Amino acid sequence: MLTPTEILARMQAADPGRPRLTWYDDEPGPTQGERIELSAHVLANWVAKAANLLQDDAGAEPGTTVGLDLPTHWRACYWALAAWSVGATVVTGPESLDADVLVTADPGHAAAHPGDVVLVSLPALARSHPDAGLAPGAVDEARDLSTHGDRFSPLADPEPGDRALGGQQERAYAELVTGHDDWPDRARAAVSGQLTGVLLDILAVWALDGSVVLSRGSRTDEARRRSEAVTLELQEA
Repeated sequence: MLTPTEILARMQAADPGRPRLTWYDDEPGPTQGERIELSAHVLANWVAKAANLLQDDAGAEPGTTVGLDLPTHWRACYWALAAWSVGATVVTGPESLDADVLVTADPGHAAAHPGDVVLVSLPALARSHPDAGLAPGAVDEARDLSTHGDRFSPLADPEPGDRALGGQQERAYAELVTGHDDWPDRARAAVSGQLTGVLLDILAVWALDGSVVLSRGSRTDEARRRSEAVTLELQEA
């Protein structure tokens, strides 16, 4: 069984400075035009801080459900990896609102949730959520995440049969990382679409020592594919 934690550790050991996640935001709105590039080292830092927050502040562990009420976004990627680092079950879509711990960009959803909540700001340079006052019980990720450690040690590891994904695409940890013999090793994959499928595609690409160009929005740009040296395209409906 290859876990997300092991995949991240392998990428760090192989080449910590190599870009593994490149993000483009083509969606109309305040973050349109953003491009973010994360190496394995930087990605692991984000994951460790988020995992420490989940474990220390929210008591997340194997059996805990962590709802990602987020769009397909680079921030959703490290929160998913953080949830898997503590052995929790990731839930996306409408069912995310019923999870034990909610990670959301919507202050209304944050205010309505009865459990632990993390309120996420999507802009890359955000220092606090502009509407954090609407959800005073939520952790303001942009303000508070940096206070958590950049190394993580889980209190418990998930069993192979524990749920890694909930909802319609439910998967156990033993089934989370799937093989694709028809994909090239070290692929540079352009990935977009629905969040759950995107997360599974990203894990599969990374398991082959590849890297990902993640985007949201309807833009189709051949020039970008060439500039990013894309060798594989994955679109999740």
